Amino acid sequence: MNTANLQMEGLLLALAALCEALKRRGLLTGDEITDALACAEKGASARAPGLSDANIEAIRFPIRFLRRAMEREGEALDYAAIAAGIGRKRDERPLAASPAPDGPLDL
Repeated sequence: MNTANLQMEGLLLALAALCEALKRRGLLTGDEITDALACAEKGASARAPGLSDANIEAIRFPIRFLRRAMEREGEALDYAAIAAGIGRKRDERPLAASPAPDGPLDL
């Protein structure tokens, strides 16, 4: 596995734990954290023009991970389970119609 993926996994778990601690201490409500993450996702959407669907999904993944982790109140932070849930939810959404590529495919 790529070391960067492991670093992302650790960072997301740490951020999820910090969000939960902020909520538990009453510094932010769950709704405030969710609203902040929704704002972040809107920022990712604003960057979408010119990016492939895969790149857009890559930008949105950490945000969606944190949102889903916040829904797991009291449950252990299990990276694989949360990531799989995001993938399943993504598979349920219809793909956006993409225009035919003009040049080489962006793989």
